[in-house]
Amino acid sequence: MNKVSGYRQLQPEERVLLAAYRQHGFGVREAARRLGRPPSTVSREWRRNALPDSGYASSSAQRLCVSRRLDRRPPPKLASDSLLFGVVRTLLDWRWSPEQIACTLRRMWPNDPVRQVSHETIYTAIYAHPKGELRRELIACLRQGRSKRRSRSRGEDRRGHLAQAISIHVRPPEVNDRVMPGHWEGDLIKGAGNRSAIAVLVERSTRLVLLAKMPDGTAASALAAFSAKLSSIAAPMRQTLTYDQGKEMAMHAQLSQQTGVRVYFCDPHSPWQRGTCENTNGLLRQYFPKGTDLSIYSQAQLDAVADQLNGRPRATHGYFSPLEVFAEMMHKLSSTQPSIH
Repeated sequence: MNKVSGYRQLQPEERVLLAAYRQHGFGVREAARRLGRPPSTVSREWRRNALPDSGYASSSAQRLCVSRRLDRRPPPKLASDSLLFGVVRTLLDWRWSPEQIACTLRRMWPNDPVRQVSHETIYTAIYAHPKGELRRELIACLRQGRSKRRSRSRGEDRRGHLAQAISIHVRPPEVNDRVMPGHWEGDLIKGAGNRSAIAVLVERSTRLVLLAKMPDGTAASALAAFSAKLSSIAAPMRQTLTYDQGKEMAMHAQLSQQTGVRVYFCDPHSPWQRGTCENTNGLLRQYFPKGTDLSIYSQAQLDAVADQLNGRPRATHGYFSPLEVFAEMMHKLSSTQPSIH
């Protein structure tokens, strides 16, 4: 008998031989000797994979073995026909990230693992999905929309510099703490050929997003857009604005005069000093891809996009949304200062 180092599953061709040995009336030990397998393996195979009416046959034995193996394997948690996959698919359509989905499900059903799924499982279900229209649709829902997962890279900050700008280094320390609301970061996202733009404001404590339509990327348009949005906010909720040294903020003195907001500027080529807005710009590119003509969007459409972002759960807030956190802060302020609306 040939010795076998280590156990391996019986192969289909071995089951053909076992069926032939059975038909010729060989016993367990003789069949095992000819096959080069332990007698216990042959005995178990003939016992487990024989049919009650027709006995042992190689084809039916192989089917029973495969079926038994599949039954032992747990079904994928995000099978495409499962209820949980339907929930995940809907939230992906809402532009939620896999991490936001996973942590929100865990927050909603903390004691029900059946309704929970990790963000890695969501990514795996998307990228392991068979190639086709559904896979393309799922990948398109992701923030980067890439056909393969890869790390993000940052581009260079090539925007201009401003004279007489107040440095971020003299900004009040409470802005860094993110405890008190009313401190904003601002930027523009540019459209095709830099011919169109959208003004972006993000509140540092709550991550609340405001968007304003601009006819172009000039300093005059930036002054009008930022002034209108900041003036619509209750005065205690507009304290400072942190911006890069883009030339569209050349009229920052007029902006401070019109809104009462003190404007501070980052160091050149230092986008991390305004990281909340940089991250928000990445989120907005899901809605306004680079190379898009941004002039086609109305203010109502921009407000609808801001509402979607403000309704998303955020990890930094324990997966409460910016809108919920902002409303809670406004409630606390209104209880101490009844004039706030």
